[in-house]
Amino acid sequence: MTDSLPISLTSPLTPAQQATLINLVRRTARAEIMPRFRNLGHADISSKSGPHDLVTEADTAAEAMLSRGIQQAFPHALVVGEEAVAANPTLREKIAEAELSFILDPVDGTWNFAHGLPLFGVIVAVARFGRPVLGLLYDPVMDDWVIAAEGQPTHLSRSLGADRPLRVSRGGALSDMSGYLHLYLAPKDKQAELAACLPEFARTYMLRCSCHEYRMLAQGGMDFCLSGVPNPWDHAAGVLACQQAGGVAAMLDGRDYNAGITQGYVLAAPNQESWNRLRDRFAFLLD
Repeated sequence: MTDSLPISLTSPLTPAQQATLINLVRRTARAEIMPRFRNLGHADISSKSGPHDLVTEADTAAEAMLSRGIQQAFPHALVVGEEAVAANPTLREKIAEAELSFILDPVDGTWNFAHGLPLFGVIVAVARFGRPVLGLLYDPVMDDWVIAAEGQPTHLSRSLGADRPLRVSRGGALSDMSGYLHLYLAPKDKQAELAACLPEFARTYMLRCSCHEYRMLAQGGMDFCLSGVPNPWDHAAGVLACQQAGGVAAMLDGRDYNAGITQGYVLAAPNQESWNRLRDRFAFLLD
């Protein structure tokens, strides 16, 4: 890449470096993701941990292109991609100790992508010692992105240049809140009890795509998100997007979120009062 310079490990990404990252993600989507959308054959799709955990040629090709570009622009950074971790799980353990890491989900919502549903995205998080400092949630179909960085409000940008700051919802009582609740990703022995509380909310959903769940949360279209699978490529960018849009995101047990955490529940909500209500209702998950 000719439009970028190596980063100083003690500095945040500059606006120019942020632009370099966004351009890389957009180029990757045009080259490796969108040409394969609704054009995959059976041989282009395989499963990892089970029949609902899919990987496609788009995932592997996009991650390879993103990794190459990031390593060129930020040669001292640790690059951790979802598919690289699937091949080498010890790579994930390095995030908490890395002064600068880029955490990639090249096609978030692979099940949707593989089945022709236009609800998928690219997630890139930048972290220092596991703490997210920049998050990018990109929609290849619409060619727009939600971006958040430390000290900056979360905003939505489009290819034509439109840009607007985002704000989470006002929250409220449980009966007034709608959210994303990953029922079938919860432990089997907790699913019945978790399902029993669903009627207490206005609505609950699961999009099978963390990128769009966090985008909707940051825009105030939904009120909360609870997930018991804290994969950093799914959550690091979205947690920061929620926080910089005025919300609260932390581990259900009260710990600050860190991309190095491997066990526990991530809970995001629009404010501390709503977060506390949700935490108290879901406290049984910690037993």
